[in-house]
Amino acid sequence: MKKLVIAEKPSVGREIAKNLGCFDRSQGYIEGESYVVTWALGHLVELSPPQHYSEKYKRWSLKDLPMLPEKLDETVIEETKDQFDVIASLLKRDDVSSVVIATDAGREGELVARWILKEANWNGKCERLWISSQTEKAIKEGFETLRPSSEYDNLYHAAECRAQADWYVGMNVTRALTCYYDTKLSCGRVQTPTLALMTQREDEIERFLGSFYYSCRANFGLFSASYYPEDNSIRFTDENLAKEMEEWKGKKGRIVSIVNEEKSEDVPLGYDLTELQRDANISYGFSAKDTLETLQRLYEIHKIVTYPRTDSRCITPDIVPTLKDRIKALSNTPFSRQVDEYLKNGFRENNPRFVNEKDVSDHHAIIPTEETVRLENLSENEKKLWSLIALRFLEVLGDNYEYRTTTLKVNVENKIFIARFSTPLKRGYRGVSLSSGMKSPLLTSDDEDSFFLPSLKEGDEVTVESIKVRKSSTTPPERYTDATLLSAMEHAGRFVEDKELKANLTCGLGTVATRADIIEKLVQNRYVERDGKYFVPTAKGREVVRLSPTLLRSPELTGVWEGRLENISKGKESPDLFIKDIKKIATELVADVEKSTLVFSPDFKDGKKCPYCGSMMMRSQDSDGSIHFICQKLSCQYEEREYKVKVSSPIASSKKTFSTTESGKIKVVISKKSAVKVPTVYETKTEVVRESKLQYKRDNKERKDFSSFSFSKDRKDSGNATMADFFKLSKEREEERKNRKKK
Repeated sequence: MKKLVIAEKPSVGREIAKNLGCFDRSQGYIEGESYVVTWALGHLVELSPPQHYSEKYKRWSLKDLPMLPEKLDETVIEETKDQFDVIASLLKRDDVSSVVIATDAGREGELVARWILKEANWNGKCERLWISSQTEKAIKEGFETLRPSSEYDNLYHAAECRAQADWYVGMNVTRALTCYYDTKLSCGRVQTPTLALMTQREDEIERFLGSFYYSCRANFGLFSASYYPEDNSIRFTDENLAKEMEEWKGKKGRIVSIVNEEKSEDVPLGYDLTELQRDANISYGFSAKDTLETLQRLYEIHKIVTYPRTDSRCITPDIVPTLKDRIKALSNTPFSRQVDEYLKNGFRENNPRFVNEKDVSDHHAIIPTEETVRLENLSENEKKLWSLIALRFLEVLGDNYEYRTTTLKVNVENKIFIARFSTPLKRGYRGVSLSSGMKSPLLTSDDEDSFFLPSLKEGDEVTVESIKVRKSSTTPPERYTDATLLSAMEHAGRFVEDKELKANLTCGLGTVATRADIIEKLVQNRYVERDGKYFVPTAKGREVVRLSPTLLRSPELTGVWEGRLENISKGKESPDLFIKDIKKIATELVADVEKSTLVFSPDFKDGKKCPYCGSMMMRSQDSDGSIHFICQKLSCQYEEREYKVKVSSPIASSKKTFSTTESGKIKVVISKKSAVKVPTVYETKTEVVRESKLQYKRDNKERKDFSSFSFSKDRKDSGNATMADFFKLSKEREEERKNRKKK
C-alpha cells in the first residue's frame, strides 16, 4: 500500500518526490515504491459563486440582497480542473491507503488541501507534514514525525471561516455598492480599510498649510552645536532672533554642562515577512510582492532560507543545535570573516530575546538553512534579499552594542546650544555589517559614531567661529510607500480611537501572507497608482472609501475578525457563532448602502466627457503608452483608446543633370540628396474599444418599428413584406452592428 502526498505546487512536489525516492513521472504526479506525490496549483477548489444558490443571483440587483445561503458550498476551479481530476483519481486507487498533507504549513495551506479532500470525498486516514524549510534533512525528518491531520482541524476551521466571511461581506457589499451607484466598486474587509489609510493621508496632504520656521547651528571650533529653544526641538519662529543670531560670529559662550552616559543597545530580532518586506523596500526599492516572490524562490528552489510566510521574529529551542551548521553554510560568502569569528570564538546562541518559544506561532523567524550557499546561482535580486536575511541572522547571534553618549550644553547670550557625541565601547552586533562591507538597514546617518574631545570641561569659554541660520518650511505628511504601508497595516490599532478596542487590536490588517496581494489588488483595480516609490489614491479609489459603509472603512472590523479567527485556530471559539455574526454584519452593511444619500462623483481631473452618457471618463495609461478613457457607469461602459500615428517623416529628393558625350549622346546623371529634415509629426487617433450599452439600446429602439422600412425595391409599402424580408433586414442590421463594433 502507498501514501498519497499532496504538495501545494509542482516545484515543492518534485523536491519531496526526490527525497522519498519517487522517480516514475506521470501527468500530474510522481510515483515510487511507497509514495505517490502529487500537487495542487494553489487553490483547486473555491467557494461557489452566488448563482450556484439561485438563478436570480445571475443578475445583480439590490432587491436580492443580502445573499445569505445557509451553508456555502465549494466548486472545483474550471481553469485547474484537470489537476483536481488527477488527484481525485489517485485518491480512488485501491493501493492508496492514506494521505499526507504537504501543502504550505499555515492557515491557507491547510485550506488548499482540506477543500481538495472534501470535494473528492476522501474519508480515509490523513496525516500532516509540518516543516519550515525545503532541505533534504528537513523533509526526511518531517516524514519521520508526521502528525495526525486532526491536530490541525481548528486551523482548517479558522481558514474556512476566513474564506466564508470574505464571501458573505465581499460579495454582498460589492454588489450593493455597484448596483446603488451604477458603477463597478469592489470592497473587502482588508482592502477597503487599507485603501482608507491612503485616502486619509491624501486628505491630510491636501489640507496641509505649511509654515516657516528657523534653525541655527554654531561652529565653536572643536565642535558644532545646534540651538534648542525647547528640550527636544531645534525649531523656532522668532524672525528678530534669527536676524540677531546671524551677527553672532565672534560671540563668547560658556560650557554649562557635560553629561556622560554608558548605554547598551539590544541585538535586533530576526526577520518575519513584514519586517523583511519593509527593509527590502527601504534598501532596494522592492515592492512587498517582489520581496515575497523572491523569497519564495530562495525557499523553494535554492532552499537556502526557511519558510517565508511567518509572523514570528524568534526561534524555538530545538533550532539552537542547528545554528552552527547554518553559520557554516555561509562560509564562502561576503560574510566569511564573521563566520570565522563565530566558529572560532563562539556566538550568542541562547539569547532569550531571540530564542523565545512563546513568541513563535506556526513558524519561527526567517533564517538561513544548513544548505551551502552558492551565490553564482542566484539572480541579483535574490542575492540582495538573501544578504539581508544572512546579515540579520548573524547580527542576532552577536553581542549587544555598548557605547558612551556625551551631551554638551553651551550658553551663548542666554541661549542654549547642544551637541551630542557617541563613542563605541563594544561594537557587538554592529560589527557584522562592518566586517562584511554591507550597510545594515538598522543603521541610519544619525547612528554614525562621533567622538567627544575629552580636553573640554564645564566652565570652559568657547567662541562662535561661524554660525548658520536656516529658514525652512514645514512639509506635508509623506505618502505611503510599501514599507510605511506595511507598518500601518501591521499596527492598524493605532488608527482606532476606542481605547478598549485599541488594546485588543493586535492582529492588524490582513496577515503577513496576504498583505502584499492586497496592495497589488488595489493597484490592479486602479484604486491607487504608483508614483515612484509612493502610492497615490486615484479619484475612483477615493470615491470607494467615501461611499463605503463606515464600519468597513475602519481597521476595527478586520482587526476584530483576525482576533476571533486566531481564537478559532486555537479551539477557543465556535466557528458557527463567528459565521452567524458575519451574516448579521453583512446584512447591516447592505442596509447602510441602501440608506445612503451620496452620489458617485469622482473628480477625474485628466478625464474627458463620455459622448453617450455625459459623465466624466477615467483616464488610464497602458504599458505601451496608449491612453484609455473608460466610462465608469455600468449602464454605459463606453471605452475608447487614444494612440499616436506618425504622419510625416524625412523626405529624400533627387536632381537630374544632362551632358553631351564626344559621340553626341546625351548623358543623364541622377544624384540623390540626403533626406530633407522635416520634423516628425504625430497625429492622435481615437479607437473605440468597447461600445456604449446606450448605443445598443438606441439601435434596438430603431429596429423595433419595421413598418417604417421598405423591404424590396419593387415594393413601395411594407404592407407587402414577407417573413423572408424581415429576416433579411434583421441579418443586415446585425452585420452592420458587428462591423461598427470592429471599427
